Amino acid sequence: MNTIAILKTVSLTKKYSSISARGYAVQDLSFEVNKGEVFGFLGRNGAGKTTTIKMICGLLLPTSGNAYINGCETVDPNSRRNLGYLPEQPYFYEYLTPRETIHFYCKLKGLNVKEREQEWLRLSGLLGLESIADIRLKNFSKGMRQKIGFAIALVGNPDLLILDEPMSGLDPVGRKHIRELIQQQKELGKTIFFSSHVLSDVEQLCDRVGVLSRGKLVATGHIKDVLQQDIRQVEVVFKDVAVSLMPFLKQRGTLLRTWENYVQFQFDTILTANQAIAECIHNGAVVIELTPQKETLEDYFMRMQIIEEQQKKKGEIYYSRVEE
Repeated sequence: MNTIAILKTVSLTKKYSSISARGYAVQDLSFEVNKGEVFGFLGRNGAGKTTTIKMICGLLLPTSGNAYINGCETVDPNSRRNLGYLPEQPYFYEYLTPRETIHFYCKLKGLNVKEREQEWLRLSGLLGLESIADIRLKNFSKGMRQKIGFAIALVGNPDLLILDEPMSGLDPVGRKHIRELIQQQKELGKTIFFSSHVLSDVEQLCDRVGVLSRGKLVATGHIKDVLQQDIRQVEVVFKDVAVSLMPFLKQRGTLLRTWENYVQFQFDTILTANQAIAECIHNGAVVIELTPQKETLEDYFMRMQIIEEQQKKKGEIYYSRVEE
């Protein structure tokens, strides 16, 4: 992978004077996003994700520190010439159609009439907007609105996409479609920086992640570097287990469920799972599925929450949590 940093923050900090003197939304944030990668920016609600994104996009001025896009400081409007942005709650002119909306944003980008029409044809084909081209946006569902927002972010074919909670509020079909769009843009060589607390989406899409907690970056790197890689438990699905074997399995593991002639057990160690499997196979059972359980991002957040609470009790966390 090309390791040229397209996005960079250096000690980025945002402090609100309306709160206590020690209240930070974002504090001393430093990270890099490399060209061509998908970077997941993770954190619970109120962690400072949207505040960070607004500073990167030039919508908020930092209290201190800097952010750069392609080496250009983000307080400079020129830094945003090659940037596409999808806010968490995009606003639209309700009486415009998708075609009119795309033409409007193309005009803001400085495209002429011919270029605007070419851009509409490109985006409508890319996102499948042809069938809804002339329907007013006031009639659109959340998923359809998110698709239009994504199309707006792609106007001008920018190299860097910044997406704030792009899967928020979507049903499974809508989330799947946005995931496919992000993957599609990555394959086209784009760099995608997106915030989320939908952890399964992040695990599927991201090359690297950064984890934000109470305004501070607490971890960054490949998911396998952030998460604990030791196998915590093993889940096994058996078929045709003899009734006489059930007491043996229950002594060594936890019965999760039974259906038809299948049983699913959870074992605390690989050794215990192997012993159970060997005994079952010896007695005519069949192993259908074996799933080692490692730490997920959700587990990681729960672990971080416990650490935060312990630090808070010790007085090690001294800054206030600020809602975005």
